[in-house]
Amino acid sequence: MSQTDGILKPRLRRRSAFEYAAWCVCILLAVGILTSVATNPNFKWGVVAQYFTQESILRGLVLTIMLTVVSMGLGTLLGLGLAIMRSSRIKPIAATAGVYITFFRGTPVLVQLIFWFNIAALYPNLTVGIPFTNIQQAVDVNALMAPITAAIIGLTLNEAAYMAEIIRGGFSSVGKGQIEAADSLGMSSFTKMRKIIIPQAMPSIIPATGNQVIGMFKETSLVSVLGVAELLQSAQLIYARNYQTIPLLIVASLWYLAMTLVLSYPQSLLEKKYNRSAVALPRKARKLLTAPEGIAR
Repeated sequence: MSQTDGILKPRLRRRSAFEYAAWCVCILLAVGILTSVATNPNFKWGVVAQYFTQESILRGLVLTIMLTVVSMGLGTLLGLGLAIMRSSRIKPIAATAGVYITFFRGTPVLVQLIFWFNIAALYPNLTVGIPFTNIQQAVDVNALMAPITAAIIGLTLNEAAYMAEIIRGGFSSVGKGQIEAADSLGMSSFTKMRKIIIPQAMPSIIPATGNQVIGMFKETSLVSVLGVAELLQSAQLIYARNYQTIPLLIVASLWYLAMTLVLSYPQSLLEKKYNRSAVALPRKARKLLTAPEGIAR
């Protein structure tokens, strides 16, 4: 057996008595909690089952998924542009992107959503046109900024700031030698970004993006303050009429949990696909595998 095989071979670990005791405590605690939840009549599981597939709840779920997809897609595109600007050697461009990222990451999402919903208080009317021409169009901001529009704008702009940092971190993972090789071949900045940097940064970007998608799905619950009839708002409208507050909140929570589990599965597959196997190896094993004589042993 070679030295490399000895390092890569998994080691067997003997379980201690404390570990078995910890398992017993956790199992007993879980059984106690589940028994209490199942037998407590105040949870009203019959009401939960009645409203779980209610039409307005399902419509709210569809709207929640739509908000997640649209805001995540637009936020990723805007975040890519911000990451490129942030990585620029032109100081004003990099500084502008840095100010944007700092502002939107440093203020609460709820405050941003309420601000965009009330933006007409600052700019009740806007004029859009081509400079130095008579082609102009007046825009009624109060009519334009409907709750769903404010929700998409607020979620998109906030998500773009986080995606910009994720993408910029992916750019930083690309080796300088790759960039220098592209420069030596005379590649333009656009070609270098499209063919060298972005493809090699994807293993670092995609797993983190999966986490952002799951976070965005749960974050859409904040738009209920704007009156958008997403999942949480749909549950709130129902329990405002029948006063079944806890059962309806359980319905919303179960749907959020179910969709999070559904989204977690493809995320785990992506993480396995893009996770580089060398990262999981011990340092000594990586040295042996990369050494000129390491494989020969």
